[in-house]
Amino acid sequence: MADMRLIVAGAGGRMGRALTRVIAETPGAALAGALEAPGSELLGQDAGVLAGLPANGVKVSADLWSLSAEADGILDFTVPRATIANVAIAAERGLVHVIGTTGLSVSDDAVIRSVTSRAVVVRSGNMSLGVNLLAALVKRVAQSLDPSFDIEILEMHHKGKIDAPSGTALMLGEAAAAGRSIALEEHSARGRDGVTGVRRAGDIGFASLRGGTAAGDHSVIFAGPSERLTLAHHAEDRMIFAHGALKAALWAHGKKPGLYSMADVLGLGDI
Repeated sequence: MADMRLIVAGAGGRMGRALTRVIAETPGAALAGALEAPGSELLGQDAGVLAGLPANGVKVSADLWSLSAEADGILDFTVPRATIANVAIAAERGLVHVIGTTGLSVSDDAVIRSVTSRAVVVRSGNMSLGVNLLAALVKRVAQSLDPSFDIEILEMHHKGKIDAPSGTALMLGEAAAAGRSIALEEHSARGRDGVTGVRRAGDIGFASLRGGTAAGDHSVIFAGPSERLTLAHHAEDRMIFAHGALKAALWAHGKKPGLYSMADVLGLGDI
């Protein structure tokens, strides 16, 4: 079978460079294009060199339409505005669109969902195996423990992260809410400050820490009467997310149109 030809969106960023390296070392995958924003100082540079590899002849471009003419998929860890701009082109070209971008709004979600009747999209707040197993466990524990156990989610990321809570924290919150059969948007507590009053029963709380070079730490705390249960995951290298994203793209190649998650990719739907 021919290699899956992939475009890396945000090729000059930390995740973009990691994705370029993973593609280079993975049989069955090939780098077909490197995408950056119009006006970026990286345009025209060699994507391999940017990723710390030998030159590969793939020049960074801002023209997704041209890049996508000879591609099978796009790996997209950028910002919401860029991802939404990529959605229509990816769908029109029939690309597998793997989305790891966080901070997407409800209206952004609606745009993504609008193309999934004709396009293959894999979207997840976190692409790692460990985090997706954690989400499955969080859902199961939330189902098993009664409402006297309060749920709090703590996350820490590097000082350069621009959105909070993290996409992974929100994914874990959705898993907890699904386990409790509640809507997260109606039971979410964030940014507590000052005289907040007592904790509202049934809320799922979020706290965000930023500093240093932390790749991503997440803890879900179930705090009950006289005992606490903590489920946690610590990411030590963002390459785990790059490997997960590439696994998702290779899995999705040839699938029927639809919106998929990493739980689908990893076969965790029944856990």
